[in-house]
Amino acid sequence: MPDQRHPEGTASIPNTESADLRRQPVGRPGFIEAFSAFSHRNYRIFFGGQVISLIGTWLQTTAEGWLVYELSGSSVALGLIRFANMLPFALLALWGGIVADRISRRKILIFTQSASMILALLLALLVYLKVIEVWHVAVIGMGLGIANAFDVPARQSFVVDLVGKEDLINGIALNSSMFNLARVAGPAMAGALIGIVGMAGCFLVNGLSYIAVIFSYSKLDLPKFEKRTDNPPFLQAIREAYCYIAKDPPLRAIMILVSTFSMFGMSFNVLMPVFAKDVLHGDAKAFGILMAFNGLGALIGGLSLASKGKAFERRTLVYFGLFGCCVFLSIFAISKIFWLSCAMLVISGFFMIIFLASANTGTQLRSPDALRGRIMGFYSLCFLGMSSVGGLMMGALAKLFGAPTAVVIGMTICLIVGILFAGRIKLTPKRRRG
Repeated sequence: MPDQRHPEGTASIPNTESADLRRQPVGRPGFIEAFSAFSHRNYRIFFGGQVISLIGTWLQTTAEGWLVYELSGSSVALGLIRFANMLPFALLALWGGIVADRISRRKILIFTQSASMILALLLALLVYLKVIEVWHVAVIGMGLGIANAFDVPARQSFVVDLVGKEDLINGIALNSSMFNLARVAGPAMAGALIGIVGMAGCFLVNGLSYIAVIFSYSKLDLPKFEKRTDNPPFLQAIREAYCYIAKDPPLRAIMILVSTFSMFGMSFNVLMPVFAKDVLHGDAKAFGILMAFNGLGALIGGLSLASKGKAFERRTLVYFGLFGCCVFLSIFAISKIFWLSCAMLVISGFFMIIFLASANTGTQLRSPDALRGRIMGFYSLCFLGMSSVGGLMMGALAKLFGAPTAVVIGMTICLIVGILFAGRIKLTPKRRRG
């Protein structure tokens, strides 16, 4: 006999007014529901352009990491490049969130993607002319960080404009799948193309890939953007979003968990060239394979979340993903066997995307329309901005104790913070039926 307190066909989602969870009808998840966001024409166009561009982005990210490590041979240099890329983002992401609430998000995205294309082509030219130095990569990374500070909050809050709130969970999960499909294809392509067309060719391919996403944005059929007339000053606008987050316990917990994972968990990517070359004694192809396997696991996680995510409480998904990722990344860190390292990256990638996509969805569902851009600016600061400090810190820890120990330390910190916050989001008290 079904539990009358939790009728069949319901799932728990956060209540936007309190820290409790309420029930919402969701039906039975199936194949069609797993891709429900594709019923929206705008989302299909957006998805196609993003896939092409993101494959190029991961192609460049992989090639850039290998280039910097070859030029410097230093894990600290890898951390410095990450710091240079993310520092402008950390400083400007909140401003980017305000802009996303005040200006057409499509216009913002076309501008930021055009700027990123120019920077990628400049990097390709410097490598082709054989004048590239580590500081060049750092300066171009800072330029990308500035562009991303406006791009990410606008793109994160743009999904609801494409699919509406009804398909928001599915749209975000499919976005995660798209992102990680690119993580599989991009690094694998980099491992192959570095030996065929060289570093310059990889960066050129990425530069050209931006054409697809810019074209897709121009083809979206969106309602006319209505400018707000009640735009508060910068500090007041930030204060409004901050106060909303501070008074909402689940949002507060998500921001702290994501910040911690960004600083101490995600930064393992910075050290991947060290694992590939020094720990596992591989080459550029091995580096590409490791990155691709991590992306494969995240792709599987995103698709699983899209098809089955509504059947679980989001709180459960957040902590299930966080704890699973920490455990299996720790095993990866101490592995000296290539196939075992690949397996651990697949599994950790699966758990990582369960955590991040669930946290992102929870944040957006709890954000009122008038504050969504600013709240996603805070989320972007936690997710990407904090990794600027994390990358620098992990690079220094790797120099002192070695890359494996640095990753294990980071995972331990994430586990401890996760345990401390595990009870912060409470379930709705069950009501008796009369």
